[in-house]
Amino acid sequence: METRFLGNTGLRVSSLCLGTMTFGKNQFGFGDLDLPAVKEMVFASLDAGINFIDTADIYAFGESEDLLGQALEGVRKDVVVATKVRFRMSNKPNAIGASRHHILNSVDASLRRLRTDYIDLYQIHIWDPVTPLEETLRALDDLVRWGKVRYVGASNFAAWQLMKALWVSDKNGWVRFSSLQPLYNLAFRDLETELVPLCLDQKLAILPWSPLAFGYLSGKYDRNRPRPASSRVDGPLAQFLPADWNRIYNIVDVLKEIASCHGVMPAAIALAWLLHKPGVTSVILGVRTMEQLRQNLAAAEVKLSAEEMARLDAVSATPVPYPQWMIRQYGSDR
Repeated sequence: METRFLGNTGLRVSSLCLGTMTFGKNQFGFGDLDLPAVKEMVFASLDAGINFIDTADIYAFGESEDLLGQALEGVRKDVVVATKVRFRMSNKPNAIGASRHHILNSVDASLRRLRTDYIDLYQIHIWDPVTPLEETLRALDDLVRWGKVRYVGASNFAAWQLMKALWVSDKNGWVRFSSLQPLYNLAFRDLETELVPLCLDQKLAILPWSPLAFGYLSGKYDRNRPRPASSRVDGPLAQFLPADWNRIYNIVDVLKEIASCHGVMPAAIALAWLLHKPGVTSVILGVRTMEQLRQNLAAAEVKLSAEEMARLDAVSATPVPYPQWMIRQYGSDR
């Protein structure tokens, strides 16, 4: 499997990353993988060339990290492990946020659960509007200096928040974010307005989560038949990614046509589309079964033509907001 540099660093990660939100009893109602199933999925991924695994302390309230730590015993040094901090972990008043207090407590808890003495990529899971940014970034810098963390990243930041964080780090000589983990897929392309250009300019790796939009793009949904009863999109997160179903079905129609030409499932084409987009370093797979994993792994070998990319871009296109449309039309004279 192809490996790519993690942003402006010398660390190489596989173009596909194994996500672990389905490890343990997930509080969102999907995924309930126990240790044997986790080990099978982890080692199948490693055998396929994946060297990058992403988790978070909030996934199953620490159980995902714990299961991953058990699965990686004996092979930890060969794997780039990413985790995240920010969401509430208990009803204690300080068990939430990006404060120095919560970060330092959380990193030690994650290290214990992961059965390791360092985290390769430690990410702020979402912006904290209360904690001063300097407090958050200084704590992350200390973690790198102390050797508990090797690289730091952000997830679910707006463009101005991410750029401000980079500026604060540069101003103070602190470690800066190397990556952004955002929602990005054919159904939700909002990232391309501001954040993709920012990441390209600042040399940050883009690590898309939910690349199949909670399964919208997997090919299992068809405009001519009812959605499966066990569908994730009708569960506890039904309103999390609001779907324009007519647009989704149009995208899936094209995915199926292109997939038939490559001999893979539509999901692999949706993942491959992301791997062909500027700035994307590694795409995070969220799978519940070994069959889903095998289907998704096929994306690493798919080479889409310029014509196929253009078809997918066209069918998934959304209106360009201001000032981007004006910049494109009138600001390119230089």
